[in-house]
Amino acid sequence: MVKPFDHGPVRVWSLPTGPLQENAVLVAGAQGQGFLFDPGDDAERILALVRDAGVSVQAILLTHAHFDHTGAVQATREALGVPVHLHPADLPLYRLGQASAARWNLPFVQPADPEHALTQDQTLTAGDLNLRVRELPGHAPGHVVFLGPGFVIAGDTLFQGGIGRTDLPGGDHPQLIAGLERELLSLPDDVSVYPGHGPRTTVGFERRTNPFLR
Repeated sequence: MVKPFDHGPVRVWSLPTGPLQENAVLVAGAQGQGFLFDPGDDAERILALVRDAGVSVQAILLTHAHFDHTGAVQATREALGVPVHLHPADLPLYRLGQASAARWNLPFVQPADPEHALTQDQTLTAGDLNLRVRELPGHAPGHVVFLGPGFVIAGDTLFQGGIGRTDLPGGDHPQLIAGLERELLSLPDDVSVYPGHGPRTTVGFERRTNPFLR
């Protein structure tokens, strides 16, 4: 069983999945309702985590649509009976998931289109859990991050000691750096960052040590 990180009454689980070790993230409030973020692969392991954690997932939320973040979307949405949310600027990438995975010779189940669009400053609610959507493109055109109480689900924008790649189609390095300064580096130092790959970090640690932010 993956142990959660506690942010007051909110719990956050991070589970590395697939050959690219993409982090699927599960977040739940005190009432046990929550969201599943970026189910990239290993649907059975993700569903086992949801079951063992006792979380009633209300929706699947995608930070962006690269294939390593969407490979288990269809299996988990069907098993959980929940809708998928994605920023519309990433829909073209989403629809290319199978073709992109094929370049790596990786199996991939192309998910049906998302049911809902994410927008700037949108509030998403599951029981007593409230998250706010902020646009942070640069790694992908429709990349968003999700702000919660004392934490941010950052996808592939900010990593421990690194930032998201901008050499992929739709990438824009100056746009990513500007977005990081605007959306993440403006947060308090003790805010936890849950990235799409690698370990959890904090805004303060990255502000002080991340060579890409200096």
